[in-house]
Amino acid sequence: LEIRGPERVAIIGPHGSGKTTLLRAVTGDLPPFSGTVDRRVDFAYLDQRVSLLDEGETIRDNYRRLDPGATEEACRASLARFRFRADAALRTVGSLSGGERLRAGLACVLGRAHPPQLLVLDEPTNHLDVESIETVEAGLRAYDGSLLVVSHDEAFLEAIAVGRRVELASDDGAAHLV
Repeated sequence: LEIRGPERVAIIGPHGSGKTTLLRAVTGDLPPFSGTVDRRVDFAYLDQRVSLLDEGETIRDNYRRLDPGATEEACRASLARFRFRADAALRTVGSLSGGERLRAGLACVLGRAHPPQLLVLDEPTNHLDVESIETVEAGLRAYDGSLLVVSHDEAFLEAIAVGRRVELASDDGAAHLV
């Protein structure tokens, strides 16, 4: 699997086919079972729990931790684009719903002065309401880097302009690129 330039790639396949395992190998969270992983760009990984955020910190403080050079104005503007205005930016991450947590993660990652060149997302629309999905779609459409995303939501994949799909099959219990 090779991604060049600002390509948008979806990893699709049945449950249990190894989609999350593949993402974890790509991001270095898990060593590959075979072969090598060569990442030559900076990246951000938003897993299903958006673990890059510290649950005990506010959304604002997470942003400032992830982009320490940002001004308060840049921080607030980025958070506002993802619907965290005024006091909403001062909520602790641990108090957020799944959709709010994803929006907060995207605001903290995509709102940086220099966003990562690769954004890796694992099932980003799980448990989101329509309004949150639309906000996430708008943020991802504005992002000009590469996307590697696992999703079963075809409407979402179309809305964020995924150009290539890599299908994992699991007929015999082992994942295979199709």
